[in-house]
Amino acid sequence: MEKIHFVVHDEGDSVGVIVVEDVKAQDMLSGWIMDQDKIVNFKALNDIPIGHKLAIKALANGATVIKYGVDIGRTVAPIQVGEHLHVHNVKTKRW
Repeated sequence: MEKIHFVVHDEGDSVGVIVVEDVKAQDMLSGWIMDQDKIVNFKALNDIPIGHKLAIKALANGATVIKYGVDIGRTVAPIQVGEHLHVHNVKTKRW
């Protein structure tokens, strides 16, 4: 079986969560989309720590970010597929 680097709840999500240590920029990553039991592959554009998010869809500035089927915030910069998402480019909609 192929090594899984990130997990995604549903193919409608815009991000996956990194589940391994030491993801480096330019690494080819395999992800498991749980609801569809499907494997997808993306290249990491940045180093991404375990537990952080990886974009699996391109997101424009101000776009809603969906993780596990839930709106978790909005982007504050355009984000490319394979890019690291965290507090530097995603903010809550509460404030």
